Amino acid sequence: MRVRGRIGLLGAAAGAALLAPLGIWAWPEATDGRPGGPALVPTDLRTRDPRATVAARRVYALLAGLENDARRGRPSRTVIGQHVELHNERYNPEYGDYRGTKQPGYYYRKARDITGRLPGFVELDLGPGYGRPGWAVGEARSYSRAWPSCRPRWGYTEDAVDLAVGVWAGLPRPADGSYRFTGRHTDCADGTEVALPRGGDGPAGIVGFSFHQPYPGSPVKGFAQTLHRNSPGARDPGWFARVVTPGSAEHGHLLQDLAFLADHLGYLADRGVPVLLRPYHEMNAAPGLGFWWAGQDPAAFRRLWRLTYDYLVHRRGLHNLVFVWAPHSWDGTDGREPRDYYPGGRHVDVVGVDDYSDTPAEPFGSGAWTEVWYRGLEPYRKPRVLAESFHVPLNSARPDTLTRTPWVLWTVWGQALSYDNLTEPRRKNSERDVKRTYGSPKVITAGGFVND
Repeated sequence: MRVRGRIGLLGAAAGAALLAPLGIWAWPEATDGRPGGPALVPTDLRTRDPRATVAARRVYALLAGLENDARRGRPSRTVIGQHVELHNERYNPEYGDYRGTKQPGYYYRKARDITGRLPGFVELDLGPGYGRPGWAVGEARSYSRAWPSCRPRWGYTEDAVDLAVGVWAGLPRPADGSYRFTGRHTDCADGTEVALPRGGDGPAGIVGFSFHQPYPGSPVKGFAQTLHRNSPGARDPGWFARVVTPGSAEHGHLLQDLAFLADHLGYLADRGVPVLLRPYHEMNAAPGLGFWWAGQDPAAFRRLWRLTYDYLVHRRGLHNLVFVWAPHSWDGTDGREPRDYYPGGRHVDVVGVDDYSDTPAEPFGSGAWTEVWYRGLEPYRKPRVLAESFHVPLNSARPDTLTRTPWVLWTVWGQALSYDNLTEPRRKNSERDVKRTYGSPKVITAGGFVND
């Protein structure tokens, strides 16, 4: 183990990537054995998926172990994460802290540019597309016979899985699909020279994927098609029920989308990469707000989640997944109390929250910043994560965040690490706060990397 909270990982490109021994895997299963003791979380992923890969089990055990430390009142640590919006980095010159397109992984590397350290976790996205016609299904590579992705503005999905493999098992691929330590290739659609950020000759951390899925059947794939107001459900109250009803045309469209997702997750599974998968987030948004799956009848939403789970795990045989359920912060306006949307412990491994409720200086409710969500998730008896935030956890307004609320993982959203939206008057994170977070012994950053 590295000093100051860094986490070391081992990886093998042939599909046997495993977390390095950290000396913290042997946790009690569900209780500390004392009358009235804390309710601990299960530590073996096989209680949910008996066929879970060894790598996925070890990633989950890490998170569960950190959670159980916190529940016992012991000193605990938090994996610091960074979400990377590859589609915006590659194709949106207005995105981020300078004008112009960026190399994919720019905001993954940005953490190191500021602090000298990479995140211990990186989350990528296989949706939403970039305003182009629908995705193809078959295999997850443009140089495979079945997946014709040599189309403008679809190369970012390839870069996403390449970066995920690189973070877990070393960076990444030449054209034959093998993995050596080079991160450079030419995008087949537009000739763009792609250079993914290097993590050194070894793995750097754990990886996850969200899926901003455009509504099933959408002819164009882009962020606009993920929103409820632009979906058929905005005009047809019965549409969502048909999406979750096998045999309907809408359900067939859903399966097409899930096949696209499974193709890429399967590519990672074949290379031994475990994935924290966070689908259908912020499902508890108020009706008419948010994504097409949000604000729906809770029973129908639970059916959507379970259908997705069954498709990925049972039909496609993906056992490298750790399922993350992350509602919107339930502040009474944008988000409602999420309990009714919970699919159940047999289909969820980790619980979290997307917290955009307020600034650190003005936390929602009483107590520490984010504490209302941290305490609210405790009864689910799962590892608790801050799945999306614009802010680093240790900032000048709330330097004690992880002491009072020791989330096992905290992920900063995209450009917010170093840049505010154009409509905002100030940065969300100062360099001082980013350095404070990444330098804290309470935070787990990446290990085994070198500068390039």
